[in-house]
Amino acid sequence: MLLRIFLFLLACMLLSDWYIYQAYIRKLTHKLSLRLLYFVPTFLLLLTLVILVCNEDYSDRETHFAGIYLIVYMALTIPKGLFSLCSLLGKAFKRLWRPAGTIGTATGLVIGLASMGMVLYGTLFGWHDYQVKEITFQSNDLPEAFDGYRIVQFSDLHIGTIAGYPKQVQRLVNLINAQKGDVITFTGDLVNHRATELDNVESILSQLHAPDGVYSVLGNHDYSTYVKWNSEEERLANVADLEKRQATMGWQLLNNDHTILQRGDTCIALIGVENQGLPPFPQHGDLPKAMKGTEGLFKVLLSHDPTHWRREV
Repeated sequence: MLLRIFLFLLACMLLSDWYIYQAYIRKLTHKLSLRLLYFVPTFLLLLTLVILVCNEDYSDRETHFAGIYLIVYMALTIPKGLFSLCSLLGKAFKRLWRPAGTIGTATGLVIGLASMGMVLYGTLFGWHDYQVKEITFQSNDLPEAFDGYRIVQFSDLHIGTIAGYPKQVQRLVNLINAQKGDVITFTGDLVNHRATELDNVESILSQLHAPDGVYSVLGNHDYSTYVKWNSEEERLANVADLEKRQATMGWQLLNNDHTILQRGDTCIALIGVENQGLPPFPQHGDLPKAMKGTEGLFKVLLSHDPTHWRREV
């Protein structure tokens, strides 16, 4: 992952630093040693980035460290980038309106500090600030018996990131159950890389319940293609383990398959496809196969990749 975005990260890091140095830092002091101190954080970020790229193996430890690195990178680089942009715009309009330069600098400082605050808030609090969004869907094709039917949908747990905080996982499960859904659906990316990420929270996630059951599909991360395995067989064994764990938790995987939800004499089809993304993301979805046998029924589709809708559905 870091290798793919290496040049972008590097460019953002260096361009904003070079501009701030040329426009501000070198004017503050004539001592070279003090000027160079400004580049120390950038040098450390760059050194760490090179180490991560050169040793990329997506072990659990490296994934955790890479996450911390990206947070620090965003907290330092995004504010400087936004400040540089505002400052440049201010200087560009200074010839037309003299105060524009000062206003650009002041605006850049405010926006930069605000962006740093947002990154820090998201890191410390935002990841467990769970929010429920209710959407009312209407269709003349929906059987009357399903009027008021509640589908609870959640996605992208990436459980390896939060498995070390079982109380927060329990909060999430309680919140989902509190929605009193007729059915609960999960639309992929249960793990970051490995099925073993579920070890500490499998019993908690098994507490999810709804009258018509809990259904899930696989996301791109669930195929474990971002990990360097010893063999393809080992990777497939990990995917099989993940599928088995979901069954143990009481989740029914819809891998290019469907189930029938019934109310009285009427029913609708809940269809699930495997991940169907654009390259380089996995393309295992088979919508015709999943829909086979649902002709004439109202259908609800579970698919991880949002682009799948406009590309095929």
